[in-house]
Amino acid sequence: SLTGSPVTLKILQNWVPRVSHYFDKEHYTYVGHQIVIQESIEHFGAVVWPGALALSQYLESNQEQFNLKDKKVLEIGAGTGLLSIVACILGAHVTATDLPEVLENLSYNISRNTQNLNTHKPEVRKLVWGEGLNEDFPVSTYHYDFVLATDVVYHHGALDPLLATMVYFCKPGTVLLWANKFRFSTDYEFLEKVSNIFNTTILAEFPESNVKLLKATVRKN
Repeated sequence: SLTGSPVTLKILQNWVPRVSHYFDKEHYTYVGHQIVIQESIEHFGAVVWPGALALSQYLESNQEQFNLKDKKVLEIGAGTGLLSIVACILGAHVTATDLPEVLENLSYNISRNTQNLNTHKPEVRKLVWGEGLNEDFPVSTYHYDFVLATDVVYHHGALDPLLATMVYFCKPGTVLLWANKFRFSTDYEFLEKVSNIFNTTILAEFPESNVKLLKATVRKN
């Protein structure tokens, strides 16, 4: 069941409009760093969605509550990589994952925006939800302090594999932070499934964008 009373926030206009020869480049500022994101219209995963903006903003503003410095952070469905870049700036050991067809653009954005930072070098890896988890990320080797997910729930048929992936990576001590724009009844049904499995708190709501930001942890037996 859901606990806590969420704060109500607004997604701040953290991006800086620039005259650019490319329509596919967005400029953002988080944690005092300018971040340039190349988008691609070919894939859902290659556009910056509001959930990524909301969680990036929240992590920047709540560094004491969620201190990422030297923590192991996994982002599932990393898309353009904005959130992973912000986590990297905040000092985390970041592994950004997504589908094979998104990885080239994801790698480009992450390396471009983190190459001059004095932080842990982020890793980009393929992850198809629910597939080959134990082979690619064996439990004996991989433990994450935080799992980040933004706008991973929309009209698609991969919700069961997504939930299985969240369950797989969320061990005792792991915090799942999930931000999503809630559009359809399926979004709320997925939220209910998450709440049935995890201890779930709504940390923040962004009513103008219909985004909710949730924290989930494994239930203690």
